[in-house]
Amino acid sequence: MLKFVLTCLLASAFVAPQLPAHSAPPTAKDIVVRVQKNDAAFEVEVEFTVAASAEESWDVLTDYDHMAQIVSSIDSSRIVSRDGNRIEVAQKSHASVGLLRVSTDSLRQVNLIPNREIHSRLVKGDLKASEFTTRVIDEGATTRVTAQGKFIPSALAASAITVEAVEAQTRRQYQELRAEILRRKAKEPPPPCLLAKNCQQSTG
Repeated sequence: MLKFVLTCLLASAFVAPQLPAHSAPPTAKDIVVRVQKNDAAFEVEVEFTVAASAEESWDVLTDYDHMAQIVSSIDSSRIVSRDGNRIEVAQKSHASVGLLRVSTDSLRQVNLIPNREIHSRLVKGDLKASEFTTRVIDEGATTRVTAQGKFIPSALAASAITVEAVEAQTRRQYQELRAEILRRKAKEPPPPCLLAKNCQQSTG
């Protein structure tokens, strides 16, 4: 339901990984997430920076075949077709709504402008509509990532989804993506709890 493959998007919600002793684990405090609801649509904006190159960031943001090992809310993800820089991605994901765990399927069309932009649009799935644009901005020693878009949940789910829940889920997703960028840069494996989908959420 709350599914942002930038991507998402990203998609798009955290686990602070174990990094080398000389570096502090990244936190969610500087990940800017703005969510507002207009009628049935949730409009989402995200922005964060990461101490990695644009290419290193791009490689993670577009690694759809391994996204289930990066983002804890995604249960499976694979590229089902490719035509140059246009791909289709099938995903299964889950989200918590109160005490309920809701699973969703989606097929997304993703148009890539290599190392710069990702345009993602829902083709079919459990949402009524979803469309996001992610931009990767090279700032030298760091990379700035922005994502902007909106989604419309199904009528059945709409009453259960809140702006606060979307904001929390989105921030967690992007913290996990940033953590993976830094892990790969440091050549470290993902934590076992992420693969097992049972990591505790960090609020730091």
